[in-house]
Amino acid sequence: MVLGRAFEDKCAQMYYDSKMFGFVHLYNGQETVSTGFIKLLKQQDSIACTYRDHVQALSKGIPARAILSELLGKATGCCRGQGGSMHIFSREHNMLGGFAFIGEGIPIGTGAAFTSKYKREVLKEADCDHVTLAFFGDGACNNGQFYECLNMAALWKLPIVFVVENNLWAIGMSHLRATSVPPIYKKGPAFGMPGVHVDGMDVLKVREVAKEAIGRARRGEGPTLVECETYRFRGHSLADPDKLRDPAEKAHYAARDPITALKKYLIDNSLASEADLKAI
Repeated sequence: MVLGRAFEDKCAQMYYDSKMFGFVHLYNGQETVSTGFIKLLKQQDSIACTYRDHVQALSKGIPARAILSELLGKATGCCRGQGGSMHIFSREHNMLGGFAFIGEGIPIGTGAAFTSKYKREVLKEADCDHVTLAFFGDGACNNGQFYECLNMAALWKLPIVFVVENNLWAIGMSHLRATSVPPIYKKGPAFGMPGVHVDGMDVLKVREVAKEAIGRARRGEGPTLVECETYRFRGHSLADPDKLRDPAEKAHYAARDPITALKKYLIDNSLASEADLKAI
């Protein structure tokens, strides 16, 4: 989580220094979701996510240098400088991409999960227990492919976890104003899969829920829909002046910074000292 935060802060600095161009969407505040889920995966497991994808790529093991080189358009980037901020991809790490269109990664992730099931049941690769995570925001949950993929995944019991990063805002549209039934996790049971809500600002709670959902998929018991209620500390992108959100709302979530909270937990429970954490 600390690596992700530091990486994103450096991106902001380089963007404002005119060393980085285009659209750059930062993940500050949401680090718990990426860390809590992806750190439980094997290398053979796949992830597909949104255009807010730098920290997911870091969590999946892509070196920070390769990602930053990609953001700077260099040939040494993980996509040879041709993908940029919104399209981080690595075949080696089974990072299937950040996707610029809303909800675009959901069917890609569903396809990857189908591949795992096909290898196991049709090609008789008995050791193939690979799982896919599909990350997307609350705004994607009003799109058709979200519902189509929930239906398909439940129908075929695909080994996938649908991870909603509900940061309460789809660009500048409040989730509460855009969705007739705001609790997204309740849409899981409608398709015959568990729906789970978790505090997306607490990495230990996220990890606990993730362990159950990933284990369920790996055992062949089908998909899970997990809604992580989180918050982004910066604007939608670095080009967004972020004037639409209530300052009191921003202050409320800033006080619940997941890194600060985890630090307090570690020290209070004698799991680490100030010196240990400073070294990190």
